[in-house]
Amino acid sequence: MKSSGIIVILAGALLLATDATAQVSLTPPGLGPPPASKAPAKPAAKPPAKKPAAPAPEARPAIPTLPNAIAAQTPDDPNADLVYGAFQRGQYKTSFDLATKRAQAGDPKAMTMLGELYANAFGVKRDYAKATEWYKRASDAGDREAMFALAMMRLSGRGAPPDKQEAVKLLASSAKLGEPKAAYNLALLYLDGQTLPQDLQRSAELLRVAADAGNAEAQYALATFYKEGTGVPKDPEKATRLLQQAALADNVDAEVEYAIALFNGTGTAKNEVAAVALLRRAARQNSPIAQNRLARVLITGKGAPVDLVEGLKWHEIAKTAGNGDPMLDDAFAQLSADDRTKVEDAVRRWFGNK
Repeated sequence: MKSSGIIVILAGALLLATDATAQVSLTPPGLGPPPASKAPAKPAAKPPAKKPAAPAPEARPAIPTLPNAIAAQTPDDPNADLVYGAFQRGQYKTSFDLATKRAQAGDPKAMTMLGELYANAFGVKRDYAKATEWYKRASDAGDREAMFALAMMRLSGRGAPPDKQEAVKLLASSAKLGEPKAAYNLALLYLDGQTLPQDLQRSAELLRVAADAGNAEAQYALATFYKEGTGVPKDPEKATRLLQQAALADNVDAEVEYAIALFNGTGTAKNEVAAVALLRRAARQNSPIAQNRLARVLITGKGAPVDLVEGLKWHEIAKTAGNGDPMLDDAFAQLSADDRTKVEDAVRRWFGNK
């Protein structure tokens, strides 16, 4: 069974690329070659998604990145976790010293923190062997985040030769204990069909578990499944709802595809104004796809007032990332000398040049 062209990136986001040219109707981007593999995402708690009446705001509060099972509490709370509190403030040496004492007393969460500190060179010299040791001790003590982190090290071969079979076992154990990142990455292994036999239905089931827990990458991937009919029946409405949830969680690729769905009225009510606002947001976050779609909107005046200079600025910026567009090249060629200068100046300002 084929995987409908969906690209797998282990321990990272399932990303969609786009065609070199886009349609005026803002046809959703197609699938392209996979980007370079990324390091495993750090645990991050996401708020429940709510359906917005308007596009998401530009700025959102920062979310803690390590480990979310060690809950940070208010400073005046006598039960406050001093280890994680120090980590959040960037006081890694203090976090290391406090975690060491707790780990020696048998605290698996502190063991996991030590693994993270050693693996990422926070406050100590990077030492994958020590990171593996602490992750292993925490994993044996039943910590699901340590299981996930150790699984990703086993997959990547950091600290020891790769051991995919052990990684699969660790991911399965972590997912069973409710770790959404483990469910997501295990889903990717079932989708890839190399480490595990390809099973699209099982992959979809695991993605649903992670998506329901608020994992934005899983929400985006599952949306792609529903859009393509991979492992599940095609369902544009479910796909769009999942794209919306992932977009609210700052997944830029989901923002772009949700904007396109809003623009075209695919699986949701048509809303060009909200769509263009989302495209602007994603364009400012350096999404070449959003930059290209926004350029087309501003050149054609479909969804926003015509603005040749602004539109072609985004076109030229998108081109630097390999997202060319012959129609927009023609529009640039027809600019007056004065407007061409304005576009070139705007592009230089974007890249910080004088």
